Amino acid sequence: MEKIESKVGKILSSDKKIFTFFSDFNNFEQLIPADKVKNWLSDGESCSFSVDGIGSVGLRIIEKEEFKLIKISSEGKSPVPFQMWIQMKQIEENDTRVKITIDPKVNVMLMGMVKKPLKEFSDMLIDRMEQLSF
Repeated sequence: MEKIESKVGKILSSDKKIFTFFSDFNNFEQLIPADKVKNWLSDGESCSFSVDGIGSVGLRIIEKEEFKLIKISSEGKSPVPFQMWIQMKQIEENDTRVKITIDPKVNVMLMGMVKKPLKEFSDMLIDRMEQLSF
């Protein structure tokens, strides 16, 4: 299946601070626009929320590679099952590049419908990550 990659973001912080922040789903709520999400619940390793027009979404952290990678999987009755990676690479002190890759588990026909919204979503997450202060 085809994977969707975000643009590469530049975050003015260390990979350690970024990894620590995104390793806790309690912090993810800051990335999601409040006007798009309702019923946010999180416990650190997982979260669930509702998106108007899409329905309920559940996410769980399934793998971590310290200061480099956080792998997330959809769970529950997600409208589009997927896995997502947040990759980090520190270039210099307080200069870390971040990229999101999404692997939707859908057939080719459905991919045509979800590719553009998932690409826009991943780029929006990068934009919001760049605006955070760590």
